[in-house]
Amino acid sequence: MLFSRSFPVCLSLFALFAAAPFARANDAKPAEPHFPTSEDLRHLKGIGGPQLSPDGKQVLFVVTDSTADGAKSHIWIVSTSGEKDTLRQLTVSPPADKRGERAPQWAPDGSAIFFLAHRAEHMQLFRLDLRGGEAMPYDLKVMPAVDESKEKNAIPPPGAEKKADDKKSDDNKAADKTPDAKKPDDKKTEPLPIDVSGYAISEDGKYLAVWARDPETPGEKKQKDEKADAEWVNHDQHGSRLYLVALKPGGALDGDLKSTSIDPDVREAAWSPTNDSLLVVTSPPNDLDDLGPANQAFVLDAASPQSPQKLSVIPPTVGRAAWSADGETILFAAQTPEDAPPGYDELFALPKKNSGSPTVRLSADFAGQLSAQALYVTADGSLIAQAGIGTRTTPVRLTLDGSKPPQPIDVGSPVTTGLNTNRKQTAWVWLAESGGEPEKLCTAAHLGDPCTALPIPDLAPANLQSVKPELVHWQNGLMRIEGLLYLPPQAKSAKVPLIVDVHGGPFGAFENRHDEFADFLLGHGWAILRPNPRGSSNYGVKFAAANKNDLGGGDYQDIMAGVDYVLAQYPLDPDKIALMGYSYGGEMAGFVEGKTDRFKAIISGAPVIDQFSEYGTEGGSWYDRWYFGKPWEHVEDAWKQSPLSGAARAKTPFLLLQGQSDTTDPIGQAQEMYRALRQEGVPVELVTYPRDNHGPLAGAIFGRPVPEPWHGYDGRQRIIEFLDKAFGTAPARP
Repeated sequence: MLFSRSFPVCLSLFALFAAAPFARANDAKPAEPHFPTSEDLRHLKGIGGPQLSPDGKQVLFVVTDSTADGAKSHIWIVSTSGEKDTLRQLTVSPPADKRGERAPQWAPDGSAIFFLAHRAEHMQLFRLDLRGGEAMPYDLKVMPAVDESKEKNAIPPPGAEKKADDKKSDDNKAADKTPDAKKPDDKKTEPLPIDVSGYAISEDGKYLAVWARDPETPGEKKQKDEKADAEWVNHDQHGSRLYLVALKPGGALDGDLKSTSIDPDVREAAWSPTNDSLLVVTSPPNDLDDLGPANQAFVLDAASPQSPQKLSVIPPTVGRAAWSADGETILFAAQTPEDAPPGYDELFALPKKNSGSPTVRLSADFAGQLSAQALYVTADGSLIAQAGIGTRTTPVRLTLDGSKPPQPIDVGSPVTTGLNTNRKQTAWVWLAESGGEPEKLCTAAHLGDPCTALPIPDLAPANLQSVKPELVHWQNGLMRIEGLLYLPPQAKSAKVPLIVDVHGGPFGAFENRHDEFADFLLGHGWAILRPNPRGSSNYGVKFAAANKNDLGGGDYQDIMAGVDYVLAQYPLDPDKIALMGYSYGGEMAGFVEGKTDRFKAIISGAPVIDQFSEYGTEGGSWYDRWYFGKPWEHVEDAWKQSPLSGAARAKTPFLLLQGQSDTTDPIGQAQEMYRALRQEGVPVELVTYPRDNHGPLAGAIFGRPVPEPWHGYDGRQRIIEFLDKAFGTAPARP
């Protein structure tokens, strides 16, 4: 997409600091306190990625516009002093840019910021000097590593070329007869611009590393334009590759991008504190990881980019990786060695980066789920990370020798995300939230000190009501299960309907977050139970693995035991119960349909319905394989764990919501359930959404900012109308 060169990519610093303090776009009289409407959920903004400046005086963060405003992301800045007039939006987007600015990073000296934005035809890397001026793009080009148009079977074939020549021959005859006429030579291969996927700046500001997918060559574009676009599955030669370039003191490029011999696909790269080497994590191209984990980790010397050192002791399940502050230890997340669902990561340390030393487990037997999104080694030698523990997400402290279990650090909120500090650890910043309390940006001099809330822009319409959930526990056999129960104000005087909401995964968990979608449902007078049955994350490896080869078995019983518990303990109407869920929650909805008639309505979003067809058409099968194996080798197990197996016993009205472009749980799954229930005479509705993939449709329905302006609104309205009909309650409000 093109835009006028005169359109400002960024506000100048003068304009920023001369601007008036941020105000709401709508200055009309605020609405009276109310629970969110479906339209309100179209006007929710997102916030993420706080980053503390090198001097500890400012914080960068990203704000995503609401769905109603296009869901573009922009970069903001605020002082750690907490003064409201220091809050400023740093970047703006031209109309042609549909995504906005993202992935900001501080320059090591704090004088500038880097970020990615889609300008003209490519995703470019920009540098914004905070001392004044506009953001300037880097002109990043590479010699194409791949040109598939030169393969022996490439199109256009001789026949098509001949037809094209014949068509032009009459016009060219006269010119061809001219004795001195010369036909132009084929263009030589030239460097091509890249779409930057990610980047890393060395801590001394002297080097830039970028990774990007191979650019499309003119020959390949010609093939595509002529519709010579057959795809040889799992034979794509293109990949995401790593490049290096030196930077001048002012941030300008000092030469051209240099290729490295790191094989694609590059996932991330991190400079060592000594600025001489990169830690690189790659994943294999062409779905090789569908055969089994195949990630790799390398150390690359900046002076020898063609000689990477593979870290063979790091397992192929490696995810995010980072350096310790002294550069002598590599920290990384990888699959636990115990039998657990794919994605059950532990934290590990590799003590000496250049040796074959064994890795050290840092979080064995931890009754929670570690995250490698934030890894910091403190002055006392301990490691700070984030972890999900039950319905909480909190920082934890670990030892680098694994001698002590992770110790939670109380920062005052049930859910803490985006933990960040600078190299000197002069302060800490994070995002904090809880049920009933909107998200806020926090800072503290020391981790564990109380949060000092910093100014942020308004993220939601004014005067939205919210309900704090109650943590509830119940027993199912030997399993102790917990969940979150939300009660509407009407429950103080009468029994109210109950919605059972099942999370995705199944390796996932409900946490005590601020949730406007829950408040939206509460606004209709309905209670919500969000259980974390066996198989959920955040409760340890044994709990996570307890539903292996038992999908729709013990986990279903855990949920039903929770229903019985809350019905007995709270003012809930046992004759007005419904169940809903998305992804694995949608799959559980399918199981429930064939196992019980206790519910008045069941809503299933993007479900798995048939393990056989799902396994053969989903984006990757490694995850499902852990639960029940290859379906053709375990036919009875796979069928028993397919909700379709219970369709003949189905009775409950059933609503299916499905993205047409879903690659995680393809549309055929919902179509199979729709056909089966329809032919069984069960009231069933199927609503599909063009262009939407798995995650985006879920985000749309739940009220997160997404580019599709109306899919979420439509989904929410259909949910409410479906439940109103089942419960015999009043029609849905806008």
